[in-house]
Amino acid sequence: MAKTQLGARVDQDVADLAKQRAADLGLSVGDYLARLVQDDASGLRARGVDAAARFLAEHQVVFDEAEDAQQAPAGVRAA
Repeated sequence: MAKTQLGARVDQDVADLAKQRAADLGLSVGDYLARLVQDDASGLRARGVDAAARFLAEHQVVFDEAEDAQQAPAGVRAA
């Protein structure tokens, strides 16, 4: 498939993050951005976000208990 060049202006922190994530995945920035667009267009990204939101909602009590336990002073257990 032929490739075309795009130009986009983004904040430096976004550019740095994109470069780092691409490197983490072993991709070029262009391939990383292409993957993001394809995932977004296919609905994969939205389904993943929805699944994560459902998981968090279903298990919120566990997360709250863990957070409370971390914030309790040493030697004090949350009830």
